[in-house]
Amino acid sequence: MKILDEILSHNEQFVENKEYEKFQTDKFPHKRLVILSCMDTRLVELLPKAMHLGNGDAKIIKTAGALVSHPFGSIMRSILVAIYELGADEVCVIGHYDCGMASLKAESTLKKMKERGVSEEKLETLQYSGVDFERFLHGFDCVEDSVKHSVETIRKHPLMPQDVPVHGLVIDPKTGRLDLMVSGYEA
Repeated sequence: MKILDEILSHNEQFVENKEYEKFQTDKFPHKRLVILSCMDTRLVELLPKAMHLGNGDAKIIKTAGALVSHPFGSIMRSILVAIYELGADEVCVIGHYDCGMASLKAESTLKKMKERGVSEEKLETLQYSGVDFERFLHGFDCVEDSVKHSVETIRKHPLMPQDVPVHGLVIDPKTGRLDLMVSGYEA
């Protein structure tokens, strides 16, 4: 059975058995919190449990490395919508140790793209059009510094309210321990 077929089969039973009822909430984060976290699979359940968050408590935005790579991209837009439209009044940027974005290099990713059928011609066209692959596909060397950088990008954004604390943390994906990098209350 293919993954999509398995998902749809399970979903049919999920809806029929009304298993959704235990997850019902509204669109506003009860703890008035928006979290930017890494998309790492180890954090799917661990992060909310480690932070004592239940369904409906926070808006959780996931991206590779918990990075705000562009101040006017979709990540920043999502944070601003959570604040202005959905009532969040604190932000947490949460990276993690042993992150796949640590030391990610464009060269390795480009090689894998070519192996999967992306032509050299397409890559050259994109590069000619202004895509800087070294920047676009670059990770980070130090998760702590990366979290601090994302915190600063959010905090200093021209559309960010100055009264919103932006915190930075790093979670251990094995134990759930949170290490504080930046307290938004002290900034």
